[in-house]
Formats: sequence, structure tokens, C-alpha cells
Amino acid sequence: MLRQAREYGPAALVPLAWGFVTAAHLGAVADETLFVAHVVMTVLLAVFAVTGRRDMREGTLRVWWSIVAVGFVVTLLGTVGFRVGAGGAALQAVALFAWMLLPAVGFVDTARRGADRAWLYYGAALGSLLGAGLYAVGLLVAVPALLVAGLALVGVAQTAGIVDAAFGY
Repeated sequence: MLRQAREYGPAALVPLAWGFVTAAHLGAVADETLFVAHVVMTVLLAVFAVTGRRDMREGTLRVWWSIVAVGFVVTLLGTVGFRVGAGGAALQAVALFAWMLLPAVGFVDTARRGADRAWLYYGAALGSLLGAGLYAVGLLVAVPALLVAGLALVGVAQTAGIVDAAFGY
């Protein structure tokens, strides 16, 4: 059962996470709720990294395991960001941008290794990068709509890639 949760869980958790982050940006999620979500995701990532390590030692699975392991660290930093004064927002930003960009590495690796739908993985990587760029521009020019558009693009792109990986790779 744990193996199935590791294989198919991300197909549900990725869109849920991006939807949650987008809802938070729209003011629909309280900071304390977002903190709890970070704690839960940190624990899930730790469990995934520990229990999946044996099965993810080679090829693209090794790359994805590395993404999960680094993702655990940055998610933990984002969690800490909720509890420290100065620098908390920076830690949260590191976690957010890391999760926008880290999966792009995995998608490119998956495509490069000859996935049946390589175009989908390259598209997921591109959507992740463009979404992160849109979000960054939104921060620089203080346009909330660009923040939400960036999050939506990242969410859709990564969901497409991870659903295909879970059910079709």
C-alpha cells in the first residue's frame, strides 16, 4: 500500500498543493493553516524520501528522489519561515521558488531519457519555468494577477507532468 501511495499520491498532492498555494495568495487560507500544510508536507516528503530511497537509486527515479530530498529541505525552511521574525518571508520565498523550479529538472530528465510523451515533460518543465518567471515579475511590479497567473501555470504544468508520470510512464 505504501508503494502505491508513493507511485500515485503525487498525482493528487501536486495539484492540491498548488491549488492551496494559489488560494493562500487569494486570501482564502489563513497563515496558520498554511503553516500546518507545510508541516504536513514536510512529514510526507520525509516519509517519501526515506521509504522510496531503495526503489529510486537509478535513472530518472534517482533524479526524482533527489528532487524530493531537496524539496524536503526547502519545505522545512518554508515551515521555519512561519515561526521566525526577520527572514521568514525569504525562507518562504525560497521554498516557493524551489518547488516551482525543482520539478522542471525532473521533467527534462524524464523527457531526455526517452519518455513516450517527451513533449509533455518538456512542456511541464517550460510551464514551470514560465510560471516562476511570471510570478517573479508579479513580485517585482506588485501585480497580484501575475502572481496568481504564475502559480496557475506552474500548477497546471506540473500536474500534467506528474499525472502522466504516475499513470503512463
